[in-house]
Amino acid sequence: MADPIDTRFAFTAICRKKVSAAFDGGRLSSDGGVLLLAQAERRMGMAARLAGCIADPRDQSRVDHDFADMIRVRMLAIACGYEDCDDLDSLRHDPAFKLALGKLPDGAVGLASQPTLSRFENAPTTRELVRLMGVMVDLYCASYAAPPKAVTLDIDESVDVVHGAQQLSFWNGYYGERCFLPVHVYDTASGRPVGVLLRTGKTASGHENRAHVRRLIRRIRRHWPRTKITLRGDGHYGRPELMSWCEDNGVDYVFGLPSNAALKADPVIVTAADAVCTDRATRGVPVLRRYGETRYAAKSWGRSRRRVVARIEASILGLDIRYVVSSLKTGSAERIYDRLYCARGQAENLIKLHKSQLKSDRTSCRSANANQFRLILHTGAYWLMWALQNAMPPAAALKNATFETLRNRLLKIAARIIESASRIRIAFASACPEAALYRTLAISLHPASP
Repeated sequence: MADPIDTRFAFTAICRKKVSAAFDGGRLSSDGGVLLLAQAERRMGMAARLAGCIADPRDQSRVDHDFADMIRVRMLAIACGYEDCDDLDSLRHDPAFKLALGKLPDGAVGLASQPTLSRFENAPTTRELVRLMGVMVDLYCASYAAPPKAVTLDIDESVDVVHGAQQLSFWNGYYGERCFLPVHVYDTASGRPVGVLLRTGKTASGHENRAHVRRLIRRIRRHWPRTKITLRGDGHYGRPELMSWCEDNGVDYVFGLPSNAALKADPVIVTAADAVCTDRATRGVPVLRRYGETRYAAKSWGRSRRRVVARIEASILGLDIRYVVSSLKTGSAERIYDRLYCARGQAENLIKLHKSQLKSDRTSCRSANANQFRLILHTGAYWLMWALQNAMPPAAALKNATFETLRNRLLKIAARIIESASRIRIAFASACPEAALYRTLAISLHPASP
């Protein structure tokens, strides 16, 4: 390193005193909060479980960085805002990250470099990726202390614009881009991620949707054979193949249903819509909303009529009708639409956390397998941030904060790390505004065993 004297620079004088500065503070880290995430990861054992799915062909006598450490450091870095492997070249000797991986801050061996991590991201085979996805579902189920009586899983796609000639990239006319359309699945009520699957930019067919859901539900059923599962999604998932599979396998669903001429001409819906328009005009109100339901079967469905709920809204701008198809036999039309279907809007917020605040759209590898592995790593980082948020006291001001806010308030904390012969001491700023919360979380996330 250059002599600190040669790298000094100055600021404006204060009270006639010169103000000089240099990057010579010693063992300092700007990511002191990464130690909280490391404790959360140790409690979950996520990195070791994921690493166990990948065969390591290297000569173990020459290995400095095992797969578990590489997975761990990538997830920690992503959660702290370093989404690219290139960032690890600058963080190789960061004392907080070294402590988070169980290494001494003054040790000669740093963390894995960018070339090592890039090779690792391209290492998993398709079969190994399937096992990795299964482990992510297992982690979701294990996050519950006991099998829940019922869960509602939201399934949705999110556009991921490609940056080159990546495998699986496809032109999508709706978005006007070559892209991927990864499938996100969340337990929206609790904010837990279930899985993220990379797929081509072409809109999924009914057979493809059924295959994805079948694999997911079968994995969950291994842990929760008696839990009632309800699937919720937009009109892309209201396909006969998926609905029939759900009905045959005891899975309820609430899916959006695109409008068509047959639904618009349905006598029940027409009568209800006329009544809403008449009542709105009679009362002189700007907007009036009501609900109705009917039994409907498209020609492609090939079985008895299914329950269709309609949200009918008349306003000064005209008439707007939205449809939902559901296997639920109980509950009013208003409850199914407003309380069940519309609640899937929260899944959009969770996708934003995954995609925008953890940068999971950085799927820039040419190999589809490498990009799928990246999505798994970003989902692991999501789990760490969720665990940090879930460990907070109910009255904490940051209890419902976004990941970006948690990162700025709890992870980006300056820390001086001092290593002596008998101990390692971490000194945080005395004026840290979240000192009390940080201490509470450190105690709460401490592993039960060393």
